[in-house]
Amino acid sequence: MSSTTSNIKFNRRDFLRTSSLAGGGLLIGFNLFTACKPNAKPPVDLADLNYKDFNAFIKIAKNGAVTIFSPNPEIGQGVKTSMPMIIAEELDVAWDNVYVQQGDLDTENYTRQVAGGSQSIRFGWDALRQTGATAKQMLLNAAAAKWGVDVNELSVSEGIISNKAGETLGYGDVVEEAALLEVPGEVTLKDPKDYKIIGTDRKNVDIDKITTGKPLFGIDYKTEGMVYASVLRPPAFGQELESYDASDAKAVPGVIDVIEIGDKAKKLLAGEKVNWTAQLSPSAKVVVIAENTWAAMEGKKAVKAQWKFASPPESTEFHDKKLTELLDGKEFTTLRKDGDVQKAFAQADKVIERTYESPFLPHNCMEPMNFFAHVTDEKIHLVGPVQTPEDAANTVAELLGRDVADIHLEMTRMGGGFGRRLYGDFVYEAAEIADTLRKPVKMVSSREDDMTTGVYRPAIKYRIKAAIKNGELTGYYLKEAAINGNMYGLIPNFFPAGAVENYQVDVAKYDSNITTGAWRAPYTNFLAYAEQSFFDELAEEMGADKVQLRLDLLEKVKGTTDERIQYSPERMQGVIKKVVEKSGWGKQPEGTYQGFVAYYCHNTHVAEVADVQLENGVPVVKKVTCVVDCGIVVNPLGALNQIEGGIIDGIGHSMYGNYAFKEGMPEAKNYDRYRLIRMKEAPKVETYFMENELSPTGLGEPTLPPAGGAVANAIKAATGKRVYKQPFIQYDEIWKVAEKPVLG
Repeated sequence: MSSTTSNIKFNRRDFLRTSSLAGGGLLIGFNLFTACKPNAKPPVDLADLNYKDFNAFIKIAKNGAVTIFSPNPEIGQGVKTSMPMIIAEELDVAWDNVYVQQGDLDTENYTRQVAGGSQSIRFGWDALRQTGATAKQMLLNAAAAKWGVDVNELSVSEGIISNKAGETLGYGDVVEEAALLEVPGEVTLKDPKDYKIIGTDRKNVDIDKITTGKPLFGIDYKTEGMVYASVLRPPAFGQELESYDASDAKAVPGVIDVIEIGDKAKKLLAGEKVNWTAQLSPSAKVVVIAENTWAAMEGKKAVKAQWKFASPPESTEFHDKKLTELLDGKEFTTLRKDGDVQKAFAQADKVIERTYESPFLPHNCMEPMNFFAHVTDEKIHLVGPVQTPEDAANTVAELLGRDVADIHLEMTRMGGGFGRRLYGDFVYEAAEIADTLRKPVKMVSSREDDMTTGVYRPAIKYRIKAAIKNGELTGYYLKEAAINGNMYGLIPNFFPAGAVENYQVDVAKYDSNITTGAWRAPYTNFLAYAEQSFFDELAEEMGADKVQLRLDLLEKVKGTTDERIQYSPERMQGVIKKVVEKSGWGKQPEGTYQGFVAYYCHNTHVAEVADVQLENGVPVVKKVTCVVDCGIVVNPLGALNQIEGGIIDGIGHSMYGNYAFKEGMPEAKNYDRYRLIRMKEAPKVETYFMENELSPTGLGEPTLPPAGGAVANAIKAATGKRVYKQPFIQYDEIWKVAEKPVLG
């Protein structure tokens, strides 16, 4: 990809927001949806979320300082660093002179202010480059007018404009003049070979503040006169508040008051005006108001509440039974059907069928849910960590019967999100509490609150059936049964869609009162393990090489005209071949066993090989080799952090993550009963990128789904037995009995 000319038209109003900054300067920004390719469509996997595209702004001061606003929520995925890098590259300024500022919710100038689906860089790539290039061209035009020369005679480097006479002007010297010029209709985008910022390691713009404990996160936010709130929610799903006695709670030192909330949420639910993110509880809740978090939480423990079941309690055994019934039943929705799978099975030489199971999982963000709210007659001030700020503001407006224009929402950095903070229940609680108190209040959840009253990854079972005829795969049938459904999304159009003549994907769900939702890498975080384990077993039954089987199937997809297919067979083959080379596939010393996977999700192609050794009969993951094709890598340092974090997260939850319910109540309330991967268990990760000049795609999620499959296949190589159920390691009693692998 060489330098390109962009001739997208912008009017002055779209581009220039203001030219009169305090102290002088130029504020630049334009509607980036306009800058995107004309045929650009939102990703299929997020279509149901009704997200739009977004805007970006540049502020250039008279002294030449450049501030780039980052409008999207930062949850650790690095967009607060990488998105400004893209603008700065085309603007041609020195990165050391760039200041990055988190934008507030601004629906007039910004849209698609959301963190989800690993889509921020993918959607913003063309538009962000256009932002920087257009701003640079305006500054060059201003300099040319000031010198009275042709703009084509000028050059620019790191914010310094030069002419043939050797004269120079800084951006700050011409911002006032640039503000008076027309927005250019055509600009030239850089050739990737000329990049100075993109493709280089840049540290997180917040790293110094993070490591020194500066207030960045919602949990850090404080303001004058603020009180703290701790919410007592139903201890079991399906329960509602019957009555409570707060006399002991009010006696706790530091407790100011005890109130009840929930009426507004009930009215909103009754009116069915709630959008998908609401997750509003039908139960009233008891709220302890205090001078500090300790008093609020101690006061909550002292509340004597009586609860009743409004719907039958559910347990893990019940869910397991329901999911099996769904798999055995006929009430399915068919998402894709190519050919006739039943005919393929009837004519097959051999039919293979396997079932894979996964449990509920909590999100366990390092920072528990919290939010600040202050409601007055004039405005509603909201501050905190949320992945969907616009949806949160809209629902708060509905909840409180106010105009959304009354709401000012500031986003803080998030101490983890993983999909949990897509759901604004904690925002709505804070808003309703603040509306009742009419004073600034911070709602803070404890770890126990977070784990027991959260939004969980749904428990799921997959049944996969394949037909083999004359040594070829002739039929493939995937059935999914999930609690509350699994955001069906792209499941029917992932590999091996298009590679098997007779192919069908069916889904079914059981509606539960346990709240479920997106969990890091939605719908693929478990599916990848199931399908990639199945493909290894399929290769064994066919007498085929495990890697070659996948390569051969991908060959059949080349040249397809099926627009439903989301993955690229060529790019998938590329990562497969490279991971085989880099991992030493099949060449490891005795005692090291390898597992291979290749997977596509969130627009990125990934192949991984896990090296496993047995220690006292227990599988230990020693190393993962990962090859990623995500197009141009904007910030390699940040990309490695995402890739390694995703792999370790995927291994940890596949091997250890388990979450059960008994009579509607979570059995694990804290980390003494819920197992996470430990630092000493994190394997070495070697990452390689496919080098190309294709537009970048996401990295926050794509490496997580394949990790479990790579480990499962390595365990098979080590033990000769398959694992069909997550987690791979089970316990008789947490922390008391040696870890035992679950082998089928």
